[in-house]
Amino acid sequence: MSLEHGNEDPLMTAHKPIEDGFPYDLETDSLADSMGLRLPNRSLYVLQGTVGGGKSLISQRLVYGLVENGVKVLVITTELTTRGWIEQMESIGYGVTDAVREGKLLIFSRFGTIAESKPEVKLEQLLESEAIELADVVVIDSASSIMPSDLDDISRFNLMQRLRQISSKGRSLMLCVDPEEMDEKLMHNMRSSAEIVLDLTTNMIGGEIKRNIVVTRFLRAAGPVQTSIGWRVEPSMGFIVDITAVS
Repeated sequence: MSLEHGNEDPLMTAHKPIEDGFPYDLETDSLADSMGLRLPNRSLYVLQGTVGGGKSLISQRLVYGLVENGVKVLVITTELTTRGWIEQMESIGYGVTDAVREGKLLIFSRFGTIAESKPEVKLEQLLESEAIELADVVVIDSASSIMPSDLDDISRFNLMQRLRQISSKGRSLMLCVDPEEMDEKLMHNMRSSAEIVLDLTTNMIGGEIKRNIVVTRFLRAAGPVQTSIGWRVEPSMGFIVDITAVS
């Protein structure tokens, strides 16, 4: 069964892999300067965090930066409708309506455009989508909610091989995952195999929630990589790097 999406036109008609990585910098923040400048191509990215850790917000910042730099992105959301995802982006100052209209960004949702739930959709079905073949970067948020359970070693190996087959053709996969929802061994395999592993943490300091991106792994970086990046999101201003918390 196919997922509903937010654009009736086909996605991009041609796919030309970007060989030197995917730029995601924005003039409004210094995230790319603190985290490798470009995301490696033919790669697997794992954004790991529990509920409230900021997986969706970080992925949305990365998506917006990628699209603004000419990278073709497919977003698959299991948590919001397509309209809800676009409105969430708009609320933090990341307007993507034109990108969706022009076919630079495609959004699939398990809930359809408004609220037609498709709870039976699983990861295997998503990986068969033709749209994946046309995108530079594919983002699945949250991937852990549609991962198969009760896997044996062979099934885990086959799934990892399938993910690698997709990324070997010049595109990259960004998986937003909650370890509490996933098979523990599969989570370990994904982290061990991924080129980028970002662990999202939150701490209460002085009565305020402090959020950090812990860069556990970042291979083939095109620039400096900080080990920990503090951040916050302000309405209409988007993502802001907390320079007092960068290390």
